[in-house]
Amino acid sequence: MNRLVKTVLLAGAAWGALSASAVAQEAAAEPQASTVDDIVVTARRREESLKDVPVAVSAFSSAQLEQKGAADITELTRTAPSLTLQAARGSNSTLISFIRGVGQQDPLWGFDPGVGLYMDDVYVARPQAAVLDIFDIQRIEILRGPQGTLYGRNTIGGAIKYVTKRIDADEPEGQIRASYGSFNQRDIVASAELPFNEKFGISAAVARYLRDGYGTNLNTGNEHYNKDVTAARMSAEWTPTDNLFFRLAGDIVKDDSNARHGHRELAPSPASVYDTNAGAGDRNSVTAKGLSLTGEWNVNDWLTLKSVSAYRDGQTRGNIDFDNLPQPILDIPARYDDDQFSQEFQAVLNGDRWSGVAGVYYLDATASGAFDTVLGLYNANTALSLPPGTFPVGLTTLTAGSVDTKSYAVFGDFSYDVTDALSVSVGARWTHDEKTGTVFRQQYAGIRSPSFGNAGAVLFGAPRTNYTRTREFEKFTPRVSVSYKLNPDLTTYVSWGQGFKSGGFDMRGDAVAYPDTVKGYDPETVETWEIGLKGSLFDNRLNFATAIYDSSYEDQQITTQYPSGSTVASVVDNVGSSSIRGWEFEGRLRVSDNLTVNGMLSYTDAKFDQFLAYIPTGPLNASCPTQPGCFVDVSNQRDFQNTPEWTGSIGATYTHWMANGSNLAFIPSASYRGDYQLFETASPVLDQGAFWMFDASLVWTSSDDRLTVGVHGKNLSDEEYRVGGYVFPGALFGDSLIGYYGAPRTVTATVGLKF
Repeated sequence: MNRLVKTVLLAGAAWGALSASAVAQEAAAEPQASTVDDIVVTARRREESLKDVPVAVSAFSSAQLEQKGAADITELTRTAPSLTLQAARGSNSTLISFIRGVGQQDPLWGFDPGVGLYMDDVYVARPQAAVLDIFDIQRIEILRGPQGTLYGRNTIGGAIKYVTKRIDADEPEGQIRASYGSFNQRDIVASAELPFNEKFGISAAVARYLRDGYGTNLNTGNEHYNKDVTAARMSAEWTPTDNLFFRLAGDIVKDDSNARHGHRELAPSPASVYDTNAGAGDRNSVTAKGLSLTGEWNVNDWLTLKSVSAYRDGQTRGNIDFDNLPQPILDIPARYDDDQFSQEFQAVLNGDRWSGVAGVYYLDATASGAFDTVLGLYNANTALSLPPGTFPVGLTTLTAGSVDTKSYAVFGDFSYDVTDALSVSVGARWTHDEKTGTVFRQQYAGIRSPSFGNAGAVLFGAPRTNYTRTREFEKFTPRVSVSYKLNPDLTTYVSWGQGFKSGGFDMRGDAVAYPDTVKGYDPETVETWEIGLKGSLFDNRLNFATAIYDSSYEDQQITTQYPSGSTVASVVDNVGSSSIRGWEFEGRLRVSDNLTVNGMLSYTDAKFDQFLAYIPTGPLNASCPTQPGCFVDVSNQRDFQNTPEWTGSIGATYTHWMANGSNLAFIPSASYRGDYQLFETASPVLDQGAFWMFDASLVWTSSDDRLTVGVHGKNLSDEEYRVGGYVFPGALFGDSLIGYYGAPRTVTATVGLKF
């Protein structure tokens, strides 16, 4: 209760001051020359002003992101409250996402993310190739809290909407942007819109990103933390009548950047955090592509029917070196494959006093893969007391499998204006998921298994895991909100809702070390209360949003990997329950016609109420039986991962207009991120302390808005900060404590031309 009181007091101070100011300013404010532009969003599947939406949502327009030189969506971590977006360990383009402490760090096939990523209206089921570069977009929206009543695939922690541009030109037009920067960065992005007539047009965009590595693999001489990405999109839009619209869109991303092996934090350790001595191999390849068909029919003034059909697939081939040494002490060659088909039908309704969306959703997805866990220093002669020469030094565990998912859902969310000021929204979702998991684990004597190139590997014992099982999960999740307009520019709201993420199967599960792995794990749920205030003050010079929330997180799914004899075992279980409470504020103030200031601040108090950890070698205390394998509540020894208590940012845009009509904008910013753990269990060597990041951009724009020239500096203080890691102590595993780091200081010059 004390934590909730603390949170309410923090929010109440800002909320009360803003509300009082609004009442005082409503009559006294004088007209001003300029206002802060508001953004139109589709957070509730219909177009609304951002300041009127009774949902905690941040929105970033393409112009804002381009002016700041934002490269990909992970940069939003610096400017959106309660958000963590990072590239996964060992990868440049696999996304790890958390909102308000809810997310999924493990990108292995078969795991559902806690934060839903949508490219336009298409749910992206897998995190591979999901670190989307920012180009040819209209805006990006970050929705916080459960969103299942509004979105086709349930999103327990929140949703990220990546909205691409639609054709809005009357005649052919295009643009090109070229960049050169630190570490020999060479980027080029080109896009074009070709309307053939009023009814039909096509658009296309292509991007090529190249950059030398921030560091070097000192063992192989290859680049480390480099970038080699090609991305393209194309769409065709047809409007046969005023009431019909069709859009066929395709996209592809190919990432041939080298594998990221991280930095060994214990000796022997390279001097630079971006260098490595890894010997597992530097080849890495990720490809993802998709095709979608969207149809809209405006039946009448109050009803629009919409269909979204989509297919996506992806392939990943790579290597992760857990020990970061030349020898194959703990190496992981891996491959992932996935495909998905989704179909969504929506009915969007808008009346005089009511509005809403109802829909049905279907997903048929398959995710599969395989990887070797190579223990190169494992000596079968001594460890197993076998006759000399029976097996070579080295033991490999092959893990392979797949998860087939069929998901069905019905959802709806409707609002009714009881009065001109008071509005009530009611939503609900019914979800039915069917998952079939196949898991296989087999050990081989030798370095790598036959699946990864070692035809001479010898079977070592019976399979440790070998099963196929189907489970079904079903849940009804409601949502209710009430909003009230204090005046035309200020809205307060209170909402309550539930989120749901289905259970599944641990693709790493070792049935010898943990026999119950064959049962799979159960769903998790989040129940969230939220009170918010948003709108405009000072004659629309200030746009802001603030909210407090209280979430109850039940049956949380957490992956724990630990050494087990001659291999690495894994447990995915529903560890118990937790409480997440917090406060968020973000705003944008027009100080003068030349100066705009923006900022955000968020506080998150996330605590485990119960954490039932699997102990493979009991007993540890009176609650653990004498037989090996039990669960013990260690909630007082665990903390949330990737969830700093405080995050914040402040920035400004100062624009100077020149006599010829052109302008020069200076955009400095500073962001703060409090200390956080990389895993639930503390690791003093790896856990990241609090730090500040400083960025600045200088952008000149011609009078006709056709030519821009900019210089963008990122991480100007050259802060070294970890975004991921691995913890496998012990001589057998090479004392593997590995850190992965964010980008160092970079400066990039960009030229953009519209024609």
